[in-house]
Amino acid sequence: MARTVEKKQQRLTVADWAAKVYGADSVLFDRAFLTEVEKLYIISKKVFAGKLKAERRTKKIGSGVEFAEHRDYTPGDDFRYIDWNIYGRLGRLLLRLFEEEEDLHIYILVDLSESMTMGDPPKFLYALRLGAALAYIGLSNLDRVALVPFADGVLDRLPPNRGKGRIFKIFDFLKHMVPGGATDLTKTLKTFAAQNTRRGVAVVLSDFYDPAGYEEALKILKYNKYETYAIQVFDRREVEPDLLGDVQLVDIETGELRTVTVSPTLLRRYAKEHEAFRRRMADFCTSSGIPFFQVHTQVPFQELVLEIFRMGGFVK
Repeated sequence: MARTVEKKQQRLTVADWAAKVYGADSVLFDRAFLTEVEKLYIISKKVFAGKLKAERRTKKIGSGVEFAEHRDYTPGDDFRYIDWNIYGRLGRLLLRLFEEEEDLHIYILVDLSESMTMGDPPKFLYALRLGAALAYIGLSNLDRVALVPFADGVLDRLPPNRGKGRIFKIFDFLKHMVPGGATDLTKTLKTFAAQNTRRGVAVVLSDFYDPAGYEEALKILKYNKYETYAIQVFDRREVEPDLLGDVQLVDIETGELRTVTVSPTLLRRYAKEHEAFRRRMADFCTSSGIPFFQVHTQVPFQELVLEIFRMGGFVK
């Protein structure tokens, strides 16, 4: 019976899940959601006005925003950018370099594996709303935003979009996703890095419940020069399960069964182990230079976005 229910759930789209959790007339990305993320965007502009533009500038020969500096001419350079006034005074061939803005590419990777269907609301619905909010802020800043849902590999990909109006394309893309499958972070991020040669910001939204671990996977992003952010989403009932007595536990991704006797002592040990798991991940990300955020699904996503802003993450 459990297997039958599990297969039925895997056929549900994100829109089906939203109706199931919030009611038949509910829409995951409605007008109220847009109003909230627009407020967050306004806050981000007030807090970080001017900083993001400056950080994206690179020095290039040719047309650009404003003059930056000179460098020596080398054979093959375009002679049109030689500073002839300097040559007339000093007899040196110097090129004029200009500051030129480059688009920032933001990749939002959302875990849609079976373990993310746990919780109330399910963790993946929370992660999608959070990802959509970050996408909207990026689009409003005229960044190029791509969506990459994953489980045991990359499930699909929405290529980079630019401009605030493209948020509805992102909403439509997300609501047709179908959660399910096991988690394979390393395979996913290897594929992602190979498919996306344009580097940028990579935001990974997941519970990070991968039996093989998360360390190697996140190292792949760092090695490939992505500015990496890890956001761990969990449900409070995963930390403090309401279980006692003889129970049969089922691994939602593999179907593996295990019968255990749950006592208050065992629950306390489990809670400590879950906390230790989250603490080890926080320590790993800190030592690897990866901004890391943890949130449970009862926390409004707006609060987490504001925390990211306060810590100088994502929008700079």
